[in-house]
Formats: sequence, structure tokens, C-alpha cells
Amino acid sequence: MVKNAELGSFIIRLVLGLTFFVHGLAKFQGGIENTAGFFDSVGIPGFLAYAVGGIELIGGILLMLGFGTRIIAGAFAVIMVGAIFMVKLKSGFAGGYELDLALLAMSAHLLVSDNQFLSIGNVLGNREAEKHSA
Repeated sequence: MVKNAELGSFIIRLVLGLTFFVHGLAKFQGGIENTAGFFDSVGIPGFLAYAVGGIELIGGILLMLGFGTRIIAGAFAVIMVGAIFMVKLKSGFAGGYELDLALLAMSAHLLVSDNQFLSIGNVLGNREAEKHSA
């Protein structure tokens, strides 16, 4: 039987993964060089745009699938802390960092919770456990 908390974590995992995937895709579709230029303009080394865009794009897919959830959620949390403090904080809460804070909270939830419901990581983990117990 699925517990409400498991279902809640699953919904957060899907929405967070989709959100980051779309943001990563937009960085590449809009020209990652433009994102690198923006990063440079706010004092963040431009080469990090490639890393952030890649983590968002690939991490978003993996998160929706439930593979490497805690690692990816941790990476997303770091990205959000950077976005808040390097770019959005000066704009205030409303119209500034409120979305980033919500994404940070969702990432933190997945980082600390047991979120194996409908995840590939759970399926692969169970297979590994079965191999070792045989």
C-alpha cells in the first residue's frame, strides 16, 4: 500500500525533475553561450553555465525516473543556493527568489527523505540486494 508521504515525494520528484529539465533545455535551446554571458555579467564564471545547464537537463530526466535522486537533489539544492545568493536575493522575495526557494525546499525534501516509490533506483537497488543475498 502506498503511503501518502511516498506519493507526495513521488509528486515532488516528478515536478522538480520536469522543472529543472525544462530550465536546462531552455538554456541550451536559447544558446548556452547566452547563458554563459549572463553568468559572466552577474559575477559567475561563464563556463559554469555548461555545468548548470547539463545538470539541470540530465538531472531532471534522472530525477523523474528516480535514479540517483539524493545526489541530483543535492546538486539542485546547490544550484538554487547559488541562484538565490548570486542573482535573485537583491530582487526581494516576490518577483525575486520565491520560486528558487520553493525549488530549494523541494530539493532538500528529496535529499533527506526516503523516496523510492516508482523509481528505477529502487528497482535496480532491489536487484543488487537480491544478488548479494543469494
